Amino acid sequence: MKEVVFRCPFGYPVVVESFPIKDGKPFPTLYWLTCPHLRKEVSRIESEGFIRKIEERISRDRNFYEKMKRAHIEIIKRREKLLPIGHPFREVLKRVGTGGIKDFSKLKCLHLHLADYLAGVENPVGKMIWDLIENKFCENGICKTGEAEK
Repeated sequence: MKEVVFRCPFGYPVVVESFPIKDGKPFPTLYWLTCPHLRKEVSRIESEGFIRKIEERISRDRNFYEKMKRAHIEIIKRREKLLPIGHPFREVLKRVGTGGIKDFSKLKCLHLHLADYLAGVENPVGKMIWDLIENKFCENGICKTGEAEK
């Protein structure tokens, strides 16, 4: 973990930024969703078939696809800033978007996109997922789905 980039109103980390190298290998996931409550909510949304539904929208809505492409490019640029010029992994990581996605019309998981959105990336899938979540944070700062550390 490099740093916390988004916290809930109770001060707990929700999204952390990772360094693009892990165990000596390229690590394309820049932002991680750490909040147990939101991870559970996103998993519920995934279980309702939203990955397929959103991929269908990407395939038929050119404007939505272009917005997704810009979000992936933003992630590529942010990762690139973390690696020195000439670093061998820069070229590898330039070819993949969030979470290592090569085909920008496909989704790996919705957690990645929500994490990007909460980290300030204009990710339309992340915004869509955020808008689907009714209770965005635990009540009274008490995490009901797992332990979180400040």
